[in-house]
Amino acid sequence: MIENYFIHLLIMIGIYIILTLSLNLALGYTGLINLAHIALFGIGAYTSTLLTNANVPFLLAFIIAGLFTSLFGYFLVFTTNKLKGDYLAMATLGFSFVVFSLMLNLTEITRGPLGIPGIKKPEFFGFIIESNYAYLIFVAIICILSILIITKIIKSPFGRLLQATRDDELGLRILGKNTFSLKCKALMISAFFAGIAGSLFAHYITFIDPTSFALNELILVLTLVIVGGIASIKGSIIAPFIIIFLTESLRFLPLPSSFVGPLREIIYALALLLILYFKPRGIFGKVDIA
Repeated sequence: MIENYFIHLLIMIGIYIILTLSLNLALGYTGLINLAHIALFGIGAYTSTLLTNANVPFLLAFIIAGLFTSLFGYFLVFTTNKLKGDYLAMATLGFSFVVFSLMLNLTEITRGPLGIPGIKKPEFFGFIIESNYAYLIFVAIICILSILIITKIIKSPFGRLLQATRDDELGLRILGKNTFSLKCKALMISAFFAGIAGSLFAHYITFIDPTSFALNELILVLTLVIVGGIASIKGSIIAPFIIIFLTESLRFLPLPSSFVGPLREIIYALALLLILYFKPRGIFGKVDIA
């Protein structure tokens, strides 16, 4: 019993590592304060779910979920290109609320608050990933590939241009670089990985509804990025282990279930406050939170 529970936690940690890394690519390495990341996560989940329910093979649905979500990444940069700082944050947060509202009200597509049950498990060439142990291996493979690809991107000349965009966008423009194109590519890549994380989440849980992608989930992902450290691959990998194990340990305390949920939110808030006070850049952060 306890072994199955830890396998479940490791699967969720793997999914959140992909989600945290992808947000850090936009927020930490490019300087885009994207508060729409959980909405992109939800778009990927719903896209993959609806496609597989229409009998599209999982692998194709998985890739399309990432690509379709990346289009919304482009849309975000295109519509908010003139905005910076707090204004960009508010605009992307507004996008999250719009997506949540669409998930809630497009009942003919999303079933609204009823959610979509019975989501199919991943299937490859006739082999269905049914057990949690097999799903853990699958998620681990995707997680490792995501870490390698994002690390490769960050260490490439393109990645250095992204960091230059974050540090001095005007100076980069003076040197003749197209910062709009750089930001578009960065957020599209970030959105792609958020989309595939959403697909992994949906096909693991086998049920999604709008509350799976609400504001409290955004708070969790932001907490993971900030605690791990802005612009830190290592931090984005370690923070999900720390935060998720810390919050899940509450289940073993003799507390009423109605108290555990609010206590988790308090832990997220305390973690953020302590990190911001004692280590403003996060545990492994390389740049200041701005």
